[in-house]
Amino acid sequence: MRSGEKLLLSLSRKPRNNDYQIDQEKWNLDNALSLLCKEFPNFMSRIVGKEILDFGCGMGWQSVALAKFGARYVLGLDTNQNTLKKAQDLAIELGFKEQIEFADKLEHRFECRFDIVISQNSMEHFGNPSEVLEQMKFALNRNGSILITFGPPWLAPYGAHMHFFTKIPWVNILFSENTVMNVRSYFRNDGATKYEEVESGLNKMTITKFERTISDCGMRIHYRKYNCVKGINFLSQLPFIKELFINHISCELVNVL
Repeated sequence: MRSGEKLLLSLSRKPRNNDYQIDQEKWNLDNALSLLCKEFPNFMSRIVGKEILDFGCGMGWQSVALAKFGARYVLGLDTNQNTLKKAQDLAIELGFKEQIEFADKLEHRFECRFDIVISQNSMEHFGNPSEVLEQMKFALNRNGSILITFGPPWLAPYGAHMHFFTKIPWVNILFSENTVMNVRSYFRNDGATKYEEVESGLNKMTITKFERTISDCGMRIHYRKYNCVKGINFLSQLPFIKELFINHISCELVNVL
């Protein structure tokens, strides 16, 4: 074992112990939209009577909550067949089968259909974020909006998503990818040797990369919100420094008319 690996392992939890706990509420219909409400003004009133694409719907709580609180129609999109099945079962169980549809890809019938496209906590995981954004545009109607919210980005203190075994901030900056992944193998046996190979994948989405991706997509930023660690949001105005301290990104994109 190399010295860097020994050091990182010594600064991590014991492999025999449980994962470090991450503060996370268990989803239900009452809290599934809480982040969207926090990040986007008047979100609840905006969804009433609208057709909405939930891009990366997971197990369906957000899709069902959108229907419950007034959306006319919701399409939940996800590539994971196991979670899609759970989402379908949830919609049936809670009585929203007629308002919600689930799919693993966008068909031509969905072109220009949706008033709102939502992407929550996914943008740092997409293997090809530019292609994904084009899919969102494909589904959006002329006067619609794409709402994106995610974090932490790559260079934030815990942007490497390795805080289940180490509490060291900026571990992906302080240690090489090879070192981090070798130490990670003591805590996960999935065979991943690169960040993009971990569960859900990591595309190293920095603030600069995200802003470039948005600029290249040909849409207009109608609203943007950068949240920094500890609420010190003036850091988001500082070049270079902002990459290290912006902890969450939210933005609304609209078509250029």
